[in-house]
Amino acid sequence: MEKGQIIKALSGFYYIQSESGKIYQTRARGIFRKDNITPLVGDYVQFFFETEKEGTLEEILPRKNELKRPAVANVDTGIIIMSMTDPAFSPSLLDRYLVSLEYNAIQPVIFITKTDIASEDEYEKVEKECQVYKDIGYTVILPERQVEWSTDEIHAALEESVSGKTAVFMGQSGAGKSTLLNKMDSSLQLKIGETSKSLGRGRHTTRHVELVPLLGGLIADTPGFSALQFEIIEEAELSSCFPELWEMGMNCRFNGCVHQNEPNCAVKEAVEAGDIASFRYTNYLSLLEEIQNRKPKYGKKGDRT
Repeated sequence: MEKGQIIKALSGFYYIQSESGKIYQTRARGIFRKDNITPLVGDYVQFFFETEKEGTLEEILPRKNELKRPAVANVDTGIIIMSMTDPAFSPSLLDRYLVSLEYNAIQPVIFITKTDIASEDEYEKVEKECQVYKDIGYTVILPERQVEWSTDEIHAALEESVSGKTAVFMGQSGAGKSTLLNKMDSSLQLKIGETSKSLGRGRHTTRHVELVPLLGGLIADTPGFSALQFEIIEEAELSSCFPELWEMGMNCRFNGCVHQNEPNCAVKEAVEAGDIASFRYTNYLSLLEEIQNRKPKYGKKGDRT
């Protein structure tokens, strides 16, 4: 039995990189489907093989985390690719990605693209919003306006976040994930799509998740998503995914305060005083209401899950 990591899943095949570095094409045992278990890219697994093209995925080892969208397991770093323009920078979408990473204990990095084609007004607006995220403690990579970064500059900005780790590129379609990866390694030749003018978002060009070796680590280029659903996070957990709200919330009068309608709420007071950015609080409330209003799930016997 060999040990390895799934680096690509495509058309029912799982491509596993062994500890020696060889890649094997495998199919999963039928027991996985019977037990409703889906192997994910990033999973560490045990497998058998007869040849490099004929192998069987036998066992999935315990995961430290997993993302649903994109579907990747055992992620160390989440690099959120947000475009400054075309499509326009969206703090509400960025916060949804950040919540997904925070909830799964994945280190976030924010990378702003298309600064070379942004107007002066667009750049100044996004720069101010990015400063909010920097003040919270997030790593924000913001190239200068009208400057297209070289491959070496991109490598220097991302190497510390990727080396020796499994990282995932995530973000809205059309934000420039594949473009950035192609610039980091031209041999990848990932497909690049244009932004749909009617929808204001990019067309999906990445159809599957795949880990590629870059900067001494593994990076997943993933399909872009503009909508993230939070089906697991409970309302009491949400504030822990907003670091500045979590820290300020320790001063609230009531235990279990969700910083919505409660009196003597330190978070609401901090927003009014300007110590917490109002747009972050607004995004928090929007997500909180989404969680509060979601329909409960039921098991086969009608039990709520």
